[in-house]
Amino acid sequence: MAPPAARQRYNANKQENSVSRKPQKKLPNAAVVKKENKKTSTLKKSSVSENISASDKSNVVPSVAFKTFVSARLCSAIWAYISDCDETYNYWEPLNYIINGYGLQTWEYSPQFALRSYTYLLLQGVPGWIYQKIFHPSPVLIFYMIRCMLGFGCAVMERFMYKSICQEFGIHIGRLWLIFQLFSVGMFISSTALLPSSFAMYFGCSALAAWWTKKYPLAIFFVAIAALLGWPFSAIIGLPIALDMLVRKRMFRTFFLWAGISFVTIAIPMIVIDSSYFGKITFAPLNIVLYNVFTSHGPNIFGTEPLSYYLINGFLNFNIVWILALITPIMLIIDYFVVPAKSSSTLNFPRYITLAPFYLWLVVFFAQPHKEERFLFPVYPLISLCGAITVDVFQRIFFRLKTLLVKIKNSSTATHYLDHTMFIAIIIMIISTVTGLSRVFALYRNYHAPMDLMMELSQFKTSTEYRENQIYNVCIGKDWYRYPGSFFFPATNFRLRFLKSEFKGMLPAYYAEGENATQIIHPYFNDMNQEDERMYFPYDDCHFLIDFDEGKYTELEPSYSKRTKDWTIMKSLPFLIQDKSHRIYRAFYIPFLTDNYTSYGSFNLLKRKKMKLS
Repeated sequence: MAPPAARQRYNANKQENSVSRKPQKKLPNAAVVKKENKKTSTLKKSSVSENISASDKSNVVPSVAFKTFVSARLCSAIWAYISDCDETYNYWEPLNYIINGYGLQTWEYSPQFALRSYTYLLLQGVPGWIYQKIFHPSPVLIFYMIRCMLGFGCAVMERFMYKSICQEFGIHIGRLWLIFQLFSVGMFISSTALLPSSFAMYFGCSALAAWWTKKYPLAIFFVAIAALLGWPFSAIIGLPIALDMLVRKRMFRTFFLWAGISFVTIAIPMIVIDSSYFGKITFAPLNIVLYNVFTSHGPNIFGTEPLSYYLINGFLNFNIVWILALITPIMLIIDYFVVPAKSSSTLNFPRYITLAPFYLWLVVFFAQPHKEERFLFPVYPLISLCGAITVDVFQRIFFRLKTLLVKIKNSSTATHYLDHTMFIAIIIMIISTVTGLSRVFALYRNYHAPMDLMMELSQFKTSTEYRENQIYNVCIGKDWYRYPGSFFFPATNFRLRFLKSEFKGMLPAYYAEGENATQIIHPYFNDMNQEDERMYFPYDDCHFLIDFDEGKYTELEPSYSKRTKDWTIMKSLPFLIQDKSHRIYRAFYIPFLTDNYTSYGSFNLLKRKKMKLS
């Protein structure tokens, strides 16, 4: 049962989209008045009981939705692989340093640049640190505990957003959004990612949900959390909220009061914490904006992509829903002219402002040369929303055309457009769900091997060869960007080492040992993505080696697996070779066909036959 406000909008839409074949007979004026008075008193009594019933049952659907969201996000926490090396090296590795005392450091965490915030890491890291201190679990259990916590937080946001969507956009759109969210590949990837863009999604979309229900102070506070603690560019989501408050509603006092409160309660503690870690006054959100916007090179040195990158990526993550979301403005214009409008709107806001955050985000980030999948994370729930709105518009237009061209049976009483068009929504939901599940299965099947492979090191820890006081060097070459993180090491005496490969960019280095390691400036860090030879480790000192054998070799990237005199294969798992696989069949798993059009190499964990022990 939906909230009373949503039920009123449903009834209003029902009157708007209903047809009646037989005209009612005209009654004498006195009879009309008498009938209306009787009807009014009856409606007053029934409306009270209906509102009470709706209020009592309003928590049923949101609670069920919350359970389904939690289930979906826990599945993501367990089965999703780390798709972005930035998540590993910029967040999981520093977090491993905070919890376990060692980890890799990137140039963004050097006090010389200070682009990343330790405050953000502590929000995720403190529960893991407490878990580690009390129970002393295997590091990988801390990893999955934090992931489950992120998934639960995402489910809380989605529950709040679902209830707000039902109130502002209607029950039907809310339920469509629910289905699209549950089976969205984009949400499967982003919901449990330890990334500021995912954090910005949690609080940015919560801000929109608060705004749609006219909770303005809460909306401002959530935007501040998303922009300051998460990703500063997520402030774009809050621009329509600010315009609504300052231009449309003239709520100057509320806006500036809560903007000030939010800044003081979030930014000041953040500056204090980050300054203590970096050893100097630091405001990380300002630093990252200055680097990305006001430096001569900015982020473009890390790779640029054409516009088609986001278009293809959006389809892979949201399939048909992505296409529907892109055409929503056009469909709303058609809906305005084709479907009769109500005399008074049941919406709190016009659609052009409620959906503005999504399209404003696309305009800004589509124009940037440097494109990454995670840059769209903050507006992923809005893709599902716009897709749901387009489906609803399709249904309304279809019903309108049908009433004009075909006589509807049993139309002596009012009929609702959903009674005749649900097949459209069902078809789109089935297509979206099946395609989404196919993509999720393909991702797990094709790319999950590195995380499974690292688990095998725990077998060595239980063997008689293992020594607690020995540092074991786990080396990696060309596949450095597929490393899932040091949480997958079975103990704190394992270290990742980089072998020289064809990659010529900047690699991370371990935090210095001892106190105040976060305040030390390493001489080999730079913000130009320039290679430094001091990052590489001697091949002969490697105890283990991770190597993807895909059949292509160079002098710097040989087939280590074939050096049988040096290595034995501890574990080998299949991993997709993209160049040798069909782009459709590698993107989506199609039973009985995918295996015929895809090719896999061997992702190997190698163990040196004769270990050099210190």
